[in-house]
Amino acid sequence: MILSDLKPNELRERLSKGDLILGVGPFSFELSCPLTQVAEALMRLYADYPVLDRGEFVDFSVCISRGKGWRRWFRRQAIFTFDGLEPFVPLPERHAFPLLEWAMNWCVSMHTYHYLLLHSAVIEREGCAVIMPAPPGSGKSTLCAGLVNRGWRLLSDELALISLKDLSITPFGRPISLKNQSIDIIRNYVPEAVFSRVVHDTSKGTVSHMKVRSEHLARIKDPARPCWVIFPRYVAGAKPVLSKRSKADSLLELGRNSFNYLILGKQGFDVLADVVACCDCFDFEYSQLDDAVSVFDELVAGRAGEH
Repeated sequence: MILSDLKPNELRERLSKGDLILGVGPFSFELSCPLTQVAEALMRLYADYPVLDRGEFVDFSVCISRGKGWRRWFRRQAIFTFDGLEPFVPLPERHAFPLLEWAMNWCVSMHTYHYLLLHSAVIEREGCAVIMPAPPGSGKSTLCAGLVNRGWRLLSDELALISLKDLSITPFGRPISLKNQSIDIIRNYVPEAVFSRVVHDTSKGTVSHMKVRSEHLARIKDPARPCWVIFPRYVAGAKPVLSKRSKADSLLELGRNSFNYLILGKQGFDVLADVVACCDCFDFEYSQLDDAVSVFDELVAGRAGEH
């Protein structure tokens, strides 16, 4: 069964009771939230994701609840709880769905040790994956959203799950988080894209999430091999420039963008070093998405020519 098989009132009831288990790539999330806006956003963006049976193993239990006491009525709040703890400060109730998305990211990034985890977008074409780590404001998500609507497959917008055994990257395809001007840029670039309701005044500014294409979800169990590490940076008015980056510097920067590199110790270093060794590493400046798509497509064509 997939989420869209549930009627809206059934979804709201199961979600309010904490009786909704959603499968997302290699993880399962037990979700609990009494807020109608969250149920509506899930139905809009997660319609094609599997709903697991009661009694299935749950990796993470995520609860988004209303504020207590007078906060239930005045300046209403949404609170994320995990194993009885509140990892985040309460947010305004209207921020509940972005909070759920951030909470799911937090659960995986803070409690997963059977993958090397990088804070990175990952896209794939012809079995070859591009790892795109970047700090906030670099245009990473905008670039990712553009590319996955021009022939590339989304593996993840936020987390690269790298196998500790064979370096393969497991998809964790969830809605792409877009912020501020990027929302309108992608709306215009991909008119058919489906978005969640726009939420203003979050800690990240104005936020909306873009639905993953159904054909990408159909391949959510298909891993890819890392072939490129590309550090993107949006520069207004700039022509697309792809420049070689040293592997040593790339290794250091990827380590800074990893959630569990230090925890994994020598194994983490060895895996990361092997990833860099088998990838071509680049810096990439861009301003126009069409130019960026052409550059990325040329990478694939060039690789095919080498073989």
